Amino acid sequence: MTETKPPPGIEEAVLDEHGQFNIADAEVDLKPYRFEDWLAMGIFWVLGATVFYQFFTRYLLNDSAAWTEEIARYLLICVVFIGAVGAVRKNNHIQVDFFYHILPAKLVRGMSTVIDLLRISFFAYACWMTWNLIQRIGFQPMSVVDLPMGIVYSVVLLGFVLMTGRAVQVAITHWRQGYSVLERPDTN
Repeated sequence: MTETKPPPGIEEAVLDEHGQFNIADAEVDLKPYRFEDWLAMGIFWVLGATVFYQFFTRYLLNDSAAWTEEIARYLLICVVFIGAVGAVRKNNHIQVDFFYHILPAKLVRGMSTVIDLLRISFFAYACWMTWNLIQRIGFQPMSVVDLPMGIVYSVVLLGFVLMTGRAVQVAITHWRQGYSVLERPDTN
C-alpha cells in the first residue's frame, strides 16, 4: 500500500503522542483571486439568496414571488459572463492541443500566436455586438420586473470587456515567455 504525503504546512501525524486529535489546516491564500472573481462570487450569493427566497415563498408560504424566477435567470447570466473572465485570465478554456504535439515548433509557435489574436478579436467583436444590442433594446423593460434589460446586457458587456483585457494580458504573457499552454500544457 502506498503512503500519501500531506500538503505542505500540514502536520503528518493526526494523533499526537497523547492520543489527541492533532491536525492543522493549510493556510488560506487569497492572492490568486482578482476583482472579477469577487464580483462573480458576490453575484452568485445574491443569486443564491434569490433562489432561497423563491423556494421559501413557493413551498413554505404557498404564495410564490413572481419576480424571483426572472431575476434568478438574469443573475445566472451575470455570474456566467463575469465568471468567464477568471477562466480567460487563467487560460482555462477548452482547447485541443493534438496538432501542437506533432507539428514543428516554429509552426506551433505561430499557430499559438494566431490563437491568441483570434481570442482577442472574438472578445472585442463580442463587446461591439453587445454594445449594439444595448443601444437597440437596452431600454425595453424586463417581463415581470419594471427594470430595463440594458442592466443585464451591461453586465454581459462588462464581462466581454474584462475578457478582452485579460486575453490581451494572456497574449502578452505568452509572447514574453516564448510559449503558450498549447505548446507546453504541463506549464499551466
